Amino acid sequence: MDSSSSSVAKRYCYNPNLRWNPQVEEYFIKAYGADHFTRISEALTRPSCYSCIRVNILKSTNEAVIEKLTRLLQGGTVDDLHCLSIGKQVSASTAGDVGLREESIDCMFNLLLEETPKNGRKPMKLLKDPSICQCRYAGLDHVLFVKGSGPHSIHYGNQPDQSVKEVIVSRKCAEAVLRGAQIFVPGLLACSSHVEKGDIVAVSVAVEQPSADGGWGVGLTRGTVLQGSEADPQYLERNGMYIGQGITKFSRAGMFRASEGIAVEMTDRVYRLPSFHNLLEGEIFLQNLPSIVAAHVLDPQQGERILDMCAAPGGKTTAIAMLMRDNGEVIAIDRSHNKVMDIKKLAAEMDLTCIRAYRLDALKSVSQTVVGADVVATNLDREIYDITIMKSSSRLDNGDMHRVNMDRDKIDAEIMSMGNRGNGRYVSKKELRKPTQMMKNGPGRNHSIGGRAENSKGFLPNSFDRVLLDAPCSALGLRPRLFAAEETMESLQTHAKYQRKMFDQAVQLVRTGGVIVYSTCTINPGENEALVRYALDTYKFLSLAPQNPKVGGPGLVGKCELFGGKHAETWLTQSEAELVQRFDPSATLDTIGFFIAKFNVGQK
Repeated sequence: MDSSSSSVAKRYCYNPNLRWNPQVEEYFIKAYGADHFTRISEALTRPSCYSCIRVNILKSTNEAVIEKLTRLLQGGTVDDLHCLSIGKQVSASTAGDVGLREESIDCMFNLLLEETPKNGRKPMKLLKDPSICQCRYAGLDHVLFVKGSGPHSIHYGNQPDQSVKEVIVSRKCAEAVLRGAQIFVPGLLACSSHVEKGDIVAVSVAVEQPSADGGWGVGLTRGTVLQGSEADPQYLERNGMYIGQGITKFSRAGMFRASEGIAVEMTDRVYRLPSFHNLLEGEIFLQNLPSIVAAHVLDPQQGERILDMCAAPGGKTTAIAMLMRDNGEVIAIDRSHNKVMDIKKLAAEMDLTCIRAYRLDALKSVSQTVVGADVVATNLDREIYDITIMKSSSRLDNGDMHRVNMDRDKIDAEIMSMGNRGNGRYVSKKELRKPTQMMKNGPGRNHSIGGRAENSKGFLPNSFDRVLLDAPCSALGLRPRLFAAEETMESLQTHAKYQRKMFDQAVQLVRTGGVIVYSTCTINPGENEALVRYALDTYKFLSLAPQNPKVGGPGLVGKCELFGGKHAETWLTQSEAELVQRFDPSATLDTIGFFIAKFNVGQK
């Protein structure tokens, strides 16, 4: 290979180097060891080698979904679904790269194929098409895996006398493309000159670089013209950052005039994973395996009252409702109006009627109107809550309406006797009558299903059988990830502080004898093992519970001291570490980084 060919091969490839804040990197090396952390960093820059699908068993069956997927696969309806088994042929020049990745994929599937009584696995059922298989972990037989492939070498067809036409996309866009998405207009940053609709373009990524003000930025103005020479901004930074090639759906001018739509349709990708966008809606849900496991670990039972504290986008919420056979009550909260609406939409798609979604900050989950021994205020809150639940269902029969009228009379009587008592502030009659007035006048246009998210003022202590706290976190386990340096030791500690406050709320809301499941999608021990240590040391009535299914590995043991003692945290004992689940992105199972802890709640 001559020097020019070598230069091209080095430039037009995907070989990212994940950048970390130096102190955070030192902290993680202390936690995992240098070699292990290097493997984790490398794993985070690529997607998992398979897609994980949860079948909605209340609306469909595994067999029906498999049959439909196979039909779509054979008909070529699903992009890259058959990337290993049939259809696209791998050229000799890319066979080596694919072979290495296939070995990793086969290792993952062989791991699931092993029959090991210790972890309750059964042999995995291979289906008609070898790129689809059914998970055989005990209780997870409604989970399907669809194989992907990569990394692939992409041949851009460059000519010695002609530059390759290129587009640059944002990091967030690129991370989505690596998971199987197309390039939409908002993700496009720069483009070569003279690009017309239908041109083949190489797609690269602009990853944040240090800026003069000490922060991070791409140093690229949207709409920049690429000349294809070393004079281009970020020319050198784009070496090794090419994620594939595609066909433009607009001319260069049209790309930056449009406000929405697909800008570039990907035709050849470094990683080929199927896109399930708008596919079998209501019957399947694309979800990471550890997230599915977290819902199972909660072990919800029919007829129970469950709280999902940070529920958006609703994947775990709907998984919980499905495991309950849609029999019980699942309360889902999120502080974002739009995210609450997304939960409601997903529940409707999956025909789940036991889910009630509310707009509420998880830090304010416990009702602030319940103070001391003010029984009247407590009862009133309960009645208002019941009416709100019935109103949101939009399915009141005659019996329900009779109850509403009785509740309305009861609240009116409470209002007359209550005056300005309550939680230490004056509560006007107008405010107290508001829920009943809404019921009296009907839902109205803005209160109909899909119209707006309903607010909640919190819930009574000890009012839930089980609580899932999938806490907002640093998300340093999500993959593919092309940049991580925005997180500092200070920001990691801030995440941990808020997670403790949310956990304090969860402890108040769950009843004695109940269950709390805490989970995150980060590799940061300060948000995982350190939170468990805090919980066990602060609340003596909590105890770690065994988890089923047990798919991940043990937690971290010991403690960590860094920076001259300025940072110190304690993790788990050996016996405690065996009871939690830690999913390592560099492990053979090839999942996102994830953590699950399950607590039994004793006598408070």
